[in-house]
Amino acid sequence: MPNSVKDLLAAANSSVPAISPQDAKALIERGQVLVVDVRDGLELQSTGKVQGAKHVARGMLEFKADPDSPYYDNAFDREKTVIVYCASGGRSALAGKTLQDMGYKDVRNLGGFKGWAESGGAVEKV
Repeated sequence: MPNSVKDLLAAANSSVPAISPQDAKALIERGQVLVVDVRDGLELQSTGKVQGAKHVARGMLEFKADPDSPYYDNAFDREKTVIVYCASGGRSALAGKTLQDMGYKDVRNLGGFKGWAESGGAVEKV
């Protein structure tokens, strides 16, 4: 039986731990963290992004995260903690689950960008 989006999100949310903006800030300050924004480019242009975050549109994530892909981005490192976020948390949950399936061991879901910005998290223009 095929999975619905609701089923996929439930599985992703049960597998990828959520992280608060405060905890994300603390991890970022310690280093060895990759923050990934999986929103579309137009979303970034209108709101900015987490300072220092790597933008990888959701549709390119697997290609950017796989060292065997010609599109691989060496910012991706399976030894780093990866924090993913999007606009509301759905795409980032699915992205986090995908990264786990690809062998990334410590993946966290920050959820939506708005929560980060409202908590006083550093934002940069795109």
